[in-house]
Amino acid sequence: MCTECNGFTLLELLVSMAIVSILTAVAVPQYQQYRARSFDMRALSDLRNVAIAEEAYFMESETYLACKDSECVNLPGVVSLSRGTTLEISVRDAAFSGQAQNTQGSGRVFRWDSDLGGILE
Repeated sequence: MCTECNGFTLLELLVSMAIVSILTAVAVPQYQQYRARSFDMRALSDLRNVAIAEEAYFMESETYLACKDSECVNLPGVVSLSRGTTLEISVRDAAFSGQAQNTQGSGRVFRWDSDLGGILE
Protein backbone atom coordinates (compact mmCIF):
# COMPACT_ATOMS: atom_id res chain seq x y z
CA MET A 1 0.00 0.00 0.00
CA CYS A 2 1.25 3.45 -0.83
CA THR A 3 2.20 5.49 2.25
CA GLU A 4 1.58 8.77 0.43
CA CYS A 5 -1.81 7.73 -1.01
CA ASN A 6 -5.12 8.80 0.53
CA GLY A 7 -8.22 6.64 0.29
CA PHE A 8 -9.05 3.00 -0.26
CA THR A 9 -8.30 0.61 -3.09
CA LEU A 10 -11.07 -0.78 -5.24
CA LEU A 11 -10.58 -4.24 -3.74
CA GLU A 12 -11.00 -2.91 -0.18
CA LEU A 13 -14.23 -1.14 -1.18
CA LEU A 14 -15.60 -4.29 -2.86
CA VAL A 15 -14.83 -6.43 0.19
CA SER A 16 -16.50 -3.89 2.47
CA MET A 17 -19.59 -3.75 0.26
CA ALA A 18 -19.79 -7.55 0.19
CA ILE A 19 -19.66 -7.72 3.99
CA VAL A 20 -22.38 -5.07 4.35
CA SER A 21 -24.54 -6.90 1.78
CA ILE A 22 -24.25 -10.20 3.65
CA LEU A 23 -25.10 -8.59 6.97
CA THR A 24 -28.11 -6.83 5.41
CA ALA A 25 -29.34 -10.06 3.84
CA VAL A 26 -29.36 -11.68 7.28
CA ALA A 27 -30.70 -8.72 9.28
CA VAL A 28 -33.66 -7.57 7.16
CA PRO A 29 -35.73 -10.80 7.35
CA GLN A 30 -35.08 -11.00 11.10
CA TYR A 31 -36.25 -7.42 11.50
CA GLN A 32 -39.42 -8.09 9.49
CA GLN A 33 -40.24 -11.12 11.64
CA TYR A 34 -39.64 -9.04 14.77
CA ARG A 35 -42.03 -6.34 13.51
CA ALA A 36 -44.72 -8.90 12.66
CA ARG A 37 -44.46 -10.45 16.13
CA SER A 38 -44.74 -7.02 17.76
CA PHE A 39 -47.93 -6.25 15.79
CA ASP A 40 -49.30 -9.66 16.78
CA MET A 41 -48.63 -8.84 20.43
CA ARG A 42 -50.56 -5.58 20.01
CA ALA A 43 -53.59 -7.56 18.86
CA LEU A 44 -53.23 -10.01 21.75
CA SER A 45 -52.91 -7.16 24.24
CA ASP A 46 -56.00 -5.42 22.84
CA LEU A 47 -57.97 -8.68 23.08
CA ARG A 48 -56.94 -9.17 26.71
CA ASN A 49 -57.79 -5.57 27.60
CA VAL A 50 -61.23 -5.83 25.99
CA ALA A 51 -61.87 -9.16 27.75
CA ILE A 52 -61.07 -7.58 31.12
CA ALA A 53 -63.30 -4.64 30.21
CA GLU A 54 -66.10 -7.08 29.34
CA GLU A 55 -65.85 -8.57 32.83
CA ALA A 56 -65.97 -5.09 34.37
CA TYR A 57 -69.00 -4.25 32.21
CA PHE A 58 -70.66 -7.49 33.33
CA MET A 59 -70.14 -6.57 36.99
CA GLU A 60 -72.13 -3.34 36.45
CA SER A 61 -74.85 -4.45 34.03
CA GLU A 62 -74.98 -8.26 34.44
CA THR A 63 -74.67 -8.67 30.69
CA TYR A 64 -71.84 -8.70 28.16
CA LEU A 65 -71.57 -6.23 25.31
CA ALA A 66 -71.07 -7.48 21.75
CA CYS A 67 -68.78 -5.15 19.84
CA LYS A 68 -66.59 -4.89 16.79
CA ASP A 69 -63.45 -2.78 16.32
CA SER A 70 -64.02 0.84 17.40
CA GLU A 71 -67.35 -0.01 19.07
CA CYS A 72 -65.35 -1.71 21.84
CA VAL A 73 -64.26 1.67 23.20
CA ASN A 74 -67.70 1.85 24.85
CA LEU A 75 -66.43 -0.68 27.38
CA PRO A 76 -65.06 0.71 30.66
CA GLY A 77 -61.32 1.38 30.53
CA VAL A 78 -60.92 0.88 26.77
CA VAL A 79 -59.79 4.13 25.17
CA SER A 80 -58.76 2.85 21.75
CA LEU A 81 -57.42 -0.16 19.92
CA SER A 82 -53.96 -0.32 18.42
CA ARG A 83 -53.67 0.85 14.84
CA GLY A 84 -54.30 -2.05 12.46
CA THR A 85 -56.03 -4.24 15.03
CA THR A 86 -59.36 -5.77 14.12
CA LEU A 87 -61.30 -7.15 17.06
CA GLU A 88 -64.73 -8.71 17.41
CA ILE A 89 -66.58 -9.84 20.53
CA SER A 90 -69.68 -12.02 20.30
CA VAL A 91 -72.00 -12.79 23.19
CA ARG A 92 -73.82 -16.04 23.87
CA ASP A 93 -75.91 -16.76 26.96
CA ALA A 94 -73.80 -15.78 29.97
CA ALA A 95 -70.45 -15.88 28.18
CA PHE A 96 -68.53 -14.17 25.42
CA SER A 97 -65.90 -15.02 22.88
CA GLY A 98 -63.69 -12.83 20.78
CA GLN A 99 -60.96 -12.74 18.24
CA ALA A 100 -58.31 -10.21 17.29
CA GLN A 101 -55.75 -9.80 14.55
CA ASN A 102 -53.43 -7.04 13.40
CA THR A 103 -53.32 -6.33 9.68
CA GLN A 104 -49.58 -5.59 9.86
CA GLY A 105 -48.80 -8.77 11.78
CA SER A 106 -48.11 -12.31 10.65
CA GLY A 107 -51.78 -13.07 10.03
CA ARG A 108 -52.17 -14.93 13.30
CA VAL A 109 -55.66 -14.70 14.82
CA PHE A 110 -55.94 -14.71 18.61
CA ARG A 111 -59.10 -16.14 20.17
CA TRP A 112 -60.65 -15.69 23.60
CA ASP A 113 -63.43 -17.74 25.15
CA SER A 114 -64.71 -16.84 28.61
CA ASP A 115 -66.22 -20.31 29.11
CA LEU A 116 -62.89 -22.01 28.44
CA GLY A 117 -60.92 -19.65 30.65
CA GLY A 118 -59.34 -17.14 28.30
CA ILE A 119 -56.89 -17.32 25.41
CA LEU A 120 -57.24 -20.33 23.12
CA GLU A 121 -54.06 -21.64 21.55
